Amino acid sequence: MTTLDDRLAPPPSAAAPPTARLRVVLLLDVLDGRQENFLAAYEQIRHQVAAVPGHISDQLCQSLGNSSQWLITSEWEGSEPFLEWVESAAHRTMVEPLHGCVRDTTSLRFLVARETPEQGAAQPRGAASAGPGAVPVTGSAAGSAARSYTGSGRPADEIDPLPAPPLCSNGVVRHAITFTVKPGSEAEVAKLLADYRAPQPQVDDTTRLLRTSLFMYGNRVVRAVEVAGDLGNALRHVAAQPEIRAVEQAINPYLEEERDLTSPASARAFFARAALPAACHETDPALASGAGSGETGEISEGGGPLTRLAFLYPVRPGRGADAARLLGALDAEAAADPAHPLAAATVFRREDTVVRVVDVRGLPSDGPAAPAADGDPAAVLRELLVPGGPADPTGLGLGGHPMTPVTDRTSH
Repeated sequence: MTTLDDRLAPPPSAAAPPTARLRVVLLLDVLDGRQENFLAAYEQIRHQVAAVPGHISDQLCQSLGNSSQWLITSEWEGSEPFLEWVESAAHRTMVEPLHGCVRDTTSLRFLVARETPEQGAAQPRGAASAGPGAVPVTGSAAGSAARSYTGSGRPADEIDPLPAPPLCSNGVVRHAITFTVKPGSEAEVAKLLADYRAPQPQVDDTTRLLRTSLFMYGNRVVRAVEVAGDLGNALRHVAAQPEIRAVEQAINPYLEEERDLTSPASARAFFARAALPAACHETDPALASGAGSGETGEISEGGGPLTRLAFLYPVRPGRGADAARLLGALDAEAAADPAHPLAAATVFRREDTVVRVVDVRGLPSDGPAAPAADGDPAAVLRELLVPGGPADPTGLGLGGHPMTPVTDRTSH
């Protein structure tokens, strides 16, 4: 299996011998409503490809995060048999049925330079290699996606896939993006991000945008979203709304790093550095079981309101992962304690950028918590953070800097 429009491969590098096997990677985005046609076309074509001289095997995989995104990988004895076949009229005829099923394709070709286990080496027990024509297909992962949000008029699939499937718990998918604006522009940016009209929350029969929360600390902006269903579908829906495109265009002049969301290359670069994936999520077991509506942030188990707060953690260089793990462990302990005000918490992290969004019972003026004793996980966490920063009147930040809420919109 190969691309619908392949080009000649570059000459092999010194790391790969001229006789090295070739790995072809093809990313495809299947059109809505054409998945069955796509699978039928692939089922017919894969047997024909398996008979091509030099073909070793291929695999068809569906994205864990987005049901419309597919990956085809194939292995060949070398680049020569592959290139001979891909330039042939037989190839063009063979792949024709796929043209009406896909929106876009991206093809990559690699010469195999190293391999584990090495050829001829014994494989670990339980390992199995795919023979010619093997087609392991993953199931559709409702409630997650592998797409990035975009405010441009282009489909989100042309912008950038997420680096990993987003976190999903209790049917709710969570993801965030973060970026910085020019110092001195914070008030104007906050006004732009607070005043736009919310998009329609219902995306399709299975997907709904549940909540969008936006916070700022200094010149850093964090937008966290919660979706029931397919995050990719929800974000493509949001990206198509005129009010969203308008506000994204309005804040462009204030960004510290320029972006052009009408340019796929610029958009890919922006969303690659802006992605802030959810590292962990903890919820009061009573809320998770449906006793309350903590997932939507409306009413706690006891009938009182939940307040949403966010904290930015001044992590010491290289300690972001450790800080996120400790925060997750502390949140799990707090969520399991019925007397603790924490109802739910999500930790978002990319490298050393760590943000924690929490839902708490009661007002955030309940007073700070008692100082953590030496050796306590909270004390260990503080050792990973740069001291200083604004005071936390709630005592719920665990050393994080309280962020200023800009907007918090929940669908009903």
